[in-house]
Amino acid sequence: MDTTNYLSQILKVIKRAENLRFSKEKTQFNNSEMRLIEEVVASKIRGERIISTQLAESLGVTRSAISQMVNKLEDRNIVKRVADKTDRKIAYIELSPEAEELYEKQQALCCESLAKVIEKMGTNKIDSFLSIANELFDTIEETK
Repeated sequence: MDTTNYLSQILKVIKRAENLRFSKEKTQFNNSEMRLIEEVVASKIRGERIISTQLAESLGVTRSAISQMVNKLEDRNIVKRVADKTDRKIAYIELSPEAEELYEKQQALCCESLAKVIEKMGTNKIDSFLSIANELFDTIEETK
């Protein structure tokens, strides 16, 4: 296979991964929203707070896109902006208590579905896939 075909195949796999759903059940969040929420949760777990600029960098989108997404999620009472006590220009993005509960339910559904996939495929295949995917992405990053 030549490099053009490899590129096409890699991009198709990435697109499939971006559109992946672990459950047939209706979800509260689209993939982009879920990724944003996961970043907010991860920062909280690390004992940190996160701002829009950091979210944009983590998700690989513009600050404008994050602002639009945060506005939508804020309207739905999923996230809230919390001003810094010392610098009012800084606004941290935090989840509402209701959103934390929704996120935990969504994550539990995904984990339940993933457990079935792991049972069917086996941990060795999943571990190999993750290792190879990470090695591929690391190598792509290194050679840019």
